[in-house]
Amino acid sequence: MSTNRVHFVDVFAQGKYTGNQLAVVRDASNLSTDEMLAFTRETNFSEATFIESPDTTEAGYDVRIFDPAEEIPFAGHPTLGTAFVIREHLRDDLPEEVVLNLGVGQIPVWVENHDGYETYWMRQIQPTFEDEFSSELFADILGLNTADIDDSHPIRLVSTGLPTVVVPLTSLSAVQRAETQLEPYYNRLIDSYGNLNVLVFSSETAEDNDLHVRVFADCAGVPEDPATGSSNGCLAAYLVEHDYCDTDEIEVTVEQGYEMDRPSHLQLRAAKMPDGIIVEVGGRVIPVLDGKLQ
Repeated sequence: MSTNRVHFVDVFAQGKYTGNQLAVVRDASNLSTDEMLAFTRETNFSEATFIESPDTTEAGYDVRIFDPAEEIPFAGHPTLGTAFVIREHLRDDLPEEVVLNLGVGQIPVWVENHDGYETYWMRQIQPTFEDEFSSELFADILGLNTADIDDSHPIRLVSTGLPTVVVPLTSLSAVQRAETQLEPYYNRLIDSYGNLNVLVFSSETAEDNDLHVRVFADCAGVPEDPATGSSNGCLAAYLVEHDYCDTDEIEVTVEQGYEMDRPSHLQLRAAKMPDGIIVEVGGRVIPVLDGKLQ
């Protein structure tokens, strides 16, 4: 009988049952890749993670991340949620920082106090900036008019470990109306670029935050994600690369998941430095359930 402990947490949450759900499986080296993928699909969450390192280690913890379609090298809320489980359940000393060994390399996660709560922060890998796309293409993909797309800034493919197309829109209404149109999405985007996320955003918000965001990942079996740390890391890099906020250094609060009744807040920091852009993403992690695999 399996003795794998399992923890459910909500990440980038404002309270229990908000934010993005994550399942974390401990001592997972006894599970096959097929079993990990099957478990991820069973949860019906955006991702699940599997901690393969059984003991405390200074070299970091070996972690694998799966979405419902495949294993992926990096994802944001799984990184923070897994670090929470390591810190709370695998360590006796509540370290200020833990390191996760992921497909993209080592990702440090540390804890800061924000508005009276512990906030988990990660530093993502250096962003890369790739192709730009036309407003006409993404109006078709998102079921919008070209007037809904903010043409003062580009539509850009960005990656901090997991590629995301960042699409600036002109209004909160445009973000709320966006909906993936599967024919152009697959035939004109995914077939050419492979699996990637699409992030739409506006500076008009539903609450007192800086940006309103939605993220679509139909290709990964996630039509919409309630809180996406990887894609928001790409957004943070985009904001400074393209002077969206008229500054080389930003610290903003993003709201996401409102259209799904999973309100989420993500803290983004980015700074343009001589040797590249530093990207940090943070948020709260709230425990929901502890159990074990049968």
